Amino acid sequence: MGTTIRRLIAVVILFTIHCSLFTSLAVAQDTSRRYDNFFLEAIVQREKGNSDAAFDLLRHCVEIDSTRSEAYYYLAQYYGALNQKDKMLGLMKKALDLEPDNTTYLETLANIYISRRQYSEGIGMLERLYDKSRERDEVLGMLVQLYEQQQDYDNAIRTLNRLETIEGKTERLSFAKSSLFTQKGDKKAAISEMKQLADQYPHDNNYRCLYANTLYVNGQQKKALAIYHEILKDDPDNRNAQMAMLAHYNEQHDTLAANQLIEHILLNKHSSTEDRVALMRQVIGDSERAGGDSTRVLHLFHQMLELPQSDANLALFCATYMNLKKMPQDSIGKVLEQALQISPDNAAARLQLVSYAWQAENRDRVIALCREARQYNPDEMAFYYYQGIAYYQKSQLDEALDAFQNGIGVITQQSDPAIVSDFYAVMGDIMHQKGMDREAFAAYDSCLQWKDDNIGCLNNYAYYLSIKGMQLDKAEQMSYRTIKAEPKNATYLDTYAWILFMQKRYSEARIYIDQTLQNDSDSSAVLLEHAGDIYYHVGDIEKAVSLWEQSLARAVASDDQEIKGPRRQVLIRKIKLKKYLKE
Repeated sequence: MGTTIRRLIAVVILFTIHCSLFTSLAVAQDTSRRYDNFFLEAIVQREKGNSDAAFDLLRHCVEIDSTRSEAYYYLAQYYGALNQKDKMLGLMKKALDLEPDNTTYLETLANIYISRRQYSEGIGMLERLYDKSRERDEVLGMLVQLYEQQQDYDNAIRTLNRLETIEGKTERLSFAKSSLFTQKGDKKAAISEMKQLADQYPHDNNYRCLYANTLYVNGQQKKALAIYHEILKDDPDNRNAQMAMLAHYNEQHDTLAANQLIEHILLNKHSSTEDRVALMRQVIGDSERAGGDSTRVLHLFHQMLELPQSDANLALFCATYMNLKKMPQDSIGKVLEQALQISPDNAAARLQLVSYAWQAENRDRVIALCREARQYNPDEMAFYYYQGIAYYQKSQLDEALDAFQNGIGVITQQSDPAIVSDFYAVMGDIMHQKGMDREAFAAYDSCLQWKDDNIGCLNNYAYYLSIKGMQLDKAEQMSYRTIKAEPKNATYLDTYAWILFMQKRYSEARIYIDQTLQNDSDSSAVLLEHAGDIYYHVGDIEKAVSLWEQSLARAVASDDQEIKGPRRQVLIRKIKLKKYLKE
């Protein structure tokens, strides 16, 4: 073969190779472009909340290019949401295989393993993660917990040493290492660890106490007790040493020494409220187990409350105990008053006092407490409610309405619907009494929006509509709900009977007015008049007149305010003429 031919063949081969490489590069670029387009659209759909569309697009990404990790990562999240845990794990492992140094994948896979209680695998992921992100100290903290979970104390201690290299020797790390040595059974190392810390800070009694605690739990109690005594000699109010000695006395069942130390701590002006409350829980527990005699407990409470208080927690705890022991309310009230002197914005204490005043029917006291509360707790709806009700019961309608209207301003979507509903219900009653019927009906509508089964509101709303002769169908439906809820309630039965009367359904009205009279042994003048009107319209004139006469006698005897003036004159004419007359 000639040289020219060989050269020609070589050129053809090189050209073919070049074309093949160019074609492969073009295909790869097209695949990458298509993958990127679908992946970006998947993320857009994900952000819009279109999970199904995003899921399908991500699966298509994997079909386009199975060597890209991102789609596997996001698909894993969707399978996790579908509770397909094995599929999620497989996809995350695939993503990490494709991108082994991705710290997000490492952390996600570690969390998956931990959630599946595959702690060894989780540890492996976290170790790799820390190798990639040395600045993340919290990863070492997680590793310590996992190694301890696996009872791999050597690696847990090794990891704490790594943390100690970063942070330096600290109480937290030394205590954790000592605890691990104790769990491992290496008492000598446990003690040595805490001794090093105590030696590093020889004048810090708290570190000395920690060292003594380690001695105590590792069998060297005599040496530990000697250190406790030295600390208390140097610092008689050292909390840690006191608590350690108390634990020792309890362990030895030395009740006398324990009680003496408890009283010393409780009555020490330097003791914190938290310590006092914690110790009083122990005292109360011991007292209840011994029979429940409250004498010593209350004596300790009263002694402590004579000391300066930084907050109201001890007083409130005392009041709670006194409630538990069913002590007189006036005694509990004095403690609650002290709590308010310490912390005047304590709504719980003031609400309890309001409750006591309410039970005692001391409306003036309720009003005064709520007035003060509104200065310190302006957003607490209950105080407006109780103040408004108290004014209402004292017939101070303007003041009551003012309290309720101010209370509306603090209502939120998180407010108790039952209380808010009653707010509007009572407002409606007040407005009706003040002749503000349009506003009253609006208040009733608001009441029923918050609680559509507020029976008292349904009854009053229905009755006042019937008196006006307005929306009788609506009134009848509301009233019917009340008698279904309370079929023997005479007030509700009377309302329903009267609405039927207003609708000229006289025979039905008589059925319900008879039930009313059966369920009301002391019928009001208004109810008796209604009964007479109904009987007149079913043709029983004699019965009607008898009922009207009973109504008049009841109105005179009780000085009924509803049947007075012109209305009473109409009633007298009914009786005289033996005829129904409209007012």
